[in-house]
Amino acid sequence: MATQHIHLYLAHALSDWEIGYAIANLNQPAFQKQPGRYSVRTVGPTLEPVTTMGGLRIVPDLALAELSAERSALLILPGSDAYEAGKEHAILEKAKAFERAGVPIAAICGATAGLARIGLLDSRKHTSNALEYLTYQPGYGGAANYRDAKAVSDQGVITAGATAPLDFAREIFVALDAYEKPVLDAWYGLHSTGEARYYHALMQAAAHN
Repeated sequence: MATQHIHLYLAHALSDWEIGYAIANLNQPAFQKQPGRYSVRTVGPTLEPVTTMGGLRIVPDLALAELSAERSALLILPGSDAYEAGKEHAILEKAKAFERAGVPIAAICGATAGLARIGLLDSRKHTSNALEYLTYQPGYGGAANYRDAKAVSDQGVITAGATAPLDFAREIFVALDAYEKPVLDAWYGLHSTGEARYYHALMQAAAHN
């Protein structure tokens, strides 16, 4: 089985906490339906290191010019103030190419503002930090499709607000068919509640995976 790459875009000062659940579990084969099916690769504007909001310096695996929808299973766009400032035009053009190719896109927090600016949210159900947050974005015409939810997946685009990294990850896992439903339900229950019963359920579900 060939490994499929999940591409994580490293926007300037990206929000570290918004992607932790998703990338840690995608890169960790434990409990997955097909262990080793996915691998996370980082993409930067160039190959120069990118500094996150938390001060971590990450050296990208590849530059944006090398990114191709045809060689990707999913594009993850973490939040960054750069989107709100109208920057990151190049990755948004790539997002359009992913959408045309039918490759899923997952955007959280500030990255949803970027998708709003280029019209990718106008005709599909979506969420963000708040409806008002998106209505400030030039070009946004999707207010009728906004949903007051932690995370929303529709027509190949996953969106979430800054406070919902766990739900963001769950929608990504569903889109990629990464886990059997009992495993995913137990995983989500454990991380959302901390209750021991979900840990036992996770171990039991994984044993029958």
